[in-house]
Amino acid sequence: MHDYLTINLLWALLCLSTLIVSLGLNAVGAPGNWVMLVIAGIYSWMMPSDSPYSFGLIVIILVLALAAIGEILEFLTGVIGAKKAGGSKKGMWCSVIGSIVGSFGGLMVGIPVPIIGSLIAALLLSGVGAMLGAYLGERWDGKVSDEAWRVGLASFVGRILGSGFKLLCGFLALVLIALAMVI
Repeated sequence: MHDYLTINLLWALLCLSTLIVSLGLNAVGAPGNWVMLVIAGIYSWMMPSDSPYSFGLIVIILVLALAAIGEILEFLTGVIGAKKAGGSKKGMWCSVIGSIVGSFGGLMVGIPVPIIGSLIAALLLSGVGAMLGAYLGERWDGKVSDEAWRVGLASFVGRILGSGFKLLCGFLALVLIALAMVI
């Protein structure tokens, strides 16, 4: 019986470790919350129901809801911010492209400070990429520089806020899963 509990505990710790890594994926614009959902689903399916570390379908449904809410908030904050500032479709698309390029650039810039440095740099440069992309898209659309910068700044703020909301939803999902494992 002791070996059974030890193995289950090791699987639970492995699951939590991969969930933490998945949470970090959100900072680079990757679908970390969805990866968390898949990991939690596989874990729940594979963990024996008599294990003290198992959890059921209700936890999976709550994690699904948190992942969906995080995605919706991330999308809406960026779009609403750019729209309120008078952004065009070109500006929004260029903002998305700039955000992706900025995320990957941030990963490389943050390498000297392992893990945390890369995540923070990816998040910040994602916002900077969104800002520059929106600026260039608005200039391409024919807007003057002041208008384009206003939309770019709104894209930066929207991207950072959206990522923050998505990270918060992922963190809540992580806490929910961890609590479900021990309660």
